[in-house]
Amino acid sequence: MGEQQLTTVIEEGVATLTINNPPANTLTLAVMTQLESAIGALIADPAVKVAVITGAGNMFVAGADIREIAGLDSAEKGRTVTLKGQAILNTIEQSPKPVIAAINGLFCLGGGLELALACHMRVASERVRLGLPEIDLGIMPGFGGTQRLPRIVGPSKAAELILTGDKITGAEAKAIGLVNKAVPEGEVLKQAQGLARKIASKGQVAVRSAMTAIGHAVTSPLTAGLQKESELFGALCETADMKEGVKAFLEKRHPKWTDK
Repeated sequence: MGEQQLTTVIEEGVATLTINNPPANTLTLAVMTQLESAIGALIADPAVKVAVITGAGNMFVAGADIREIAGLDSAEKGRTVTLKGQAILNTIEQSPKPVIAAINGLFCLGGGLELALACHMRVASERVRLGLPEIDLGIMPGFGGTQRLPRIVGPSKAAELILTGDKITGAEAKAIGLVNKAVPEGEVLKQAQGLARKIASKGQVAVRSAMTAIGHAVTSPLTAGLQKESELFGALCETADMKEGVKAFLEKRHPKWTDK
């Protein structure tokens, strides 16, 4: 077993995954492999309802390991590495459980931002610098950045960020819809975990169904997405949680979810 560069703590249905690969929490192959394993375990763990990903110290993730990139001296090697990275981040994006990026510290660049983009929500420090500077290395984002960023901020703004390699602050990222919240540095993890606990307190059958429907909004035409939404809504109407939720509302009390 190699050195563990990712730790997991589970509390109140929320799993906090911390990347700890000093000094910059770079996404080496070893870190990515551990991340893949950890996400798979959390998806399978019934005790986990929501996951939060953050970085240790004063850094979220500064990017991929440039020394590993330097070794990609053929098209085949480049394709192999990017397909592997894409597959890992796809697992996060396609997770039936919400995943929130707590973007702390000084930088969230390159592969670090691509990791954050694969998460379903993002809470960032107001001062953190975010960007996709791969263009300055003579390459481009390869872990999904060219595909996810345009879907989140629009193709024009995405082209500007990708083609210039410019970095923006967390506050600027909030203004363009790249992150959900921009908060003081000391509040990042607290705010992300608070958001996670709020979601974890809901009926999880409805949460999973909503996650599925939202995923279809990105990958399917509107007509197909609406059909899936209707199917999921109909299935929820037969659940114990739906009956409890409606009854609790009428009785003016908090529902007691059984996740069934």
